[in-house]
Amino acid sequence: MSARITAGLFMSHVPAIGAAVDKGLTEEPYWQPLFEGLKTSRQWIADNPTDVVILVYNDHGNAFSMEMIPTFALGMAASYQPTDEGWGPRPVPIVEGHPELSAHLAQSVIPAGFDLTLVNEMTVDHGLTVPLSMMYDQPAAWPTKVVPLAINVIQHPAPTGRRCLELGKAIRAAVETFDDDLNVQIWGTGGMSHQLQGARAGLINPEWDHAFLERMINDPEGMADVPNVDYLREAGSEGVELVMWLTARGALADLNGGPAPTEAHRLYHVPASNTAVGHLILENA
Repeated sequence: MSARITAGLFMSHVPAIGAAVDKGLTEEPYWQPLFEGLKTSRQWIADNPTDVVILVYNDHGNAFSMEMIPTFALGMAASYQPTDEGWGPRPVPIVEGHPELSAHLAQSVIPAGFDLTLVNEMTVDHGLTVPLSMMYDQPAAWPTKVVPLAINVIQHPAPTGRRCLELGKAIRAAVETFDDDLNVQIWGTGGMSHQLQGARAGLINPEWDHAFLERMINDPEGMADVPNVDYLREAGSEGVELVMWLTARGALADLNGGPAPTEAHRLYHVPASNTAVGHLILENA
């Protein structure tokens, strides 16, 4: 039996969410509404465990820097240490990789036309560890292995939504030819609307965010053709992170000849720090 993608999860990776978990602040009035909404997600993941998560995120100048900016970077390692982002590494477990699946993805996706950078050693920052904390809280060890896929949305030009969606389709095709009985989920992270600097610092656009959530479910092909400048204008300078959600969306069945996914949970909350938090769970038929 071959591997299969059973769900797509989509979520913001706000660093302050991780700090709230680490410092035991999740029941504080500011954070309680968000974490109340995540209870459904945590129950869902407990009821739908996975062997491997392909986790699409962006590095924030930690594993990579201005000296080297890969557009698509695939983690190949057996494990990944949480990085020090300036105040010490997060007190979270080491992230265990799946080198065999990583190698298979590289062997399949690169010949399909996607020039991945293969990274045999790297640390991972909040872009990857915060989504794990959102779903799994504070375990002694993460209950799933992770294949990191870092996408550059920090230094422009960033890849287009169309390119990300098509990469997701290639990932699904690759997973389905991996000769092991693996339950795989793909997570797209980042966003939603937010801007961290300049005259529009603090921008949040709920109308854009809600429309994006709807189109992620019902019109991903159309959303893939939205130019990056629209994300920047409507969702702020960091809103372009949302193209990473399209990578995960492209890996679901309906864009690969199968039925539409089922929406298991949706969450939208503002603000978390200075960011709008969006979250979807789509079960893959």
